Amino acid sequence: MARYTGPVCRLCRRAGEKLFLKGERCLTPKCAVERRPTPPGTANPRRRKVSERGQQLREKQRARQIYGVLERQFRRYFAEAERRPGITGEILLQLLERRLDNVVYRMGLADSRAQARQLVNHGHFQVNGRRTDIPSFLVRANDVISLHPSSASNEYFKVVKENIQRKAIPTWISLDLTTLTGRVLTMPARSDIDIRINEQAIVEFYSR
Repeated sequence: MARYTGPVCRLCRRAGEKLFLKGERCLTPKCAVERRPTPPGTANPRRRKVSERGQQLREKQRARQIYGVLERQFRRYFAEAERRPGITGEILLQLLERRLDNVVYRMGLADSRAQARQLVNHGHFQVNGRRTDIPSFLVRANDVISLHPSSASNEYFKVVKENIQRKAIPTWISLDLTTLTGRVLTMPARSDIDIRINEQAIVEFYSR
C-alpha cells in the first residue's frame, strides 16, 4: 500500500504551520516548526509572492498531508465529491473524515492519523463486528467501531483507556470509555471539522 515515508516534520515546515502529524510531540518544544520555523531548503530563501494558483496548490497539499492521502487517492475523493449532490468542498472533507483511520484518531485511540493507520493495518479494530484492516474504509452513520477481542488485552489499549478522558471527542461520534467502543452518530458537518482548510480553493484548483 502506497504511503508517504519521508520526514513528516518537513511537511509542517513547508506549510509554515503545525499539521499535527506527530501527535503530542507537536505540542512540545521539540516540534520542528518551533525549532526551525523557516521552510526546508536554502538557509535564506527569497521571498516570493505566491500566485493564486500557488495558494490553491498549498491548500490541496495541506489537506492531503493532514489526512495522509497520496495524490491519486485524493483525486478519487474529489471526483466522488463532485458526483454527489451538495457543496463539493464540504463533501470532500466529509469523505476524508469518514476514513476509518481518521475515525480511530478522532475517537482518541491514537495520537496521530499515521498511528491510527498503523493500528488499523494491524487488525486491531472491527466495524459492526467484522474485522477491518483497511484504513481508507468509509464509515457510515450508526456504524460501530470496536476493538477486536484479541486486542482488548493489549498493553497499548490499557494505557489508552487510562488517558482517554483528557481527549476531546467530536460530537458526531460517541465513545464508551469502558470498552473503547465508538459509534458514528451522524455524518460530520463542516462545523464539526476543526481543521483550518479552505476547501473552496481545492475545488478551484481541480476545476481549472
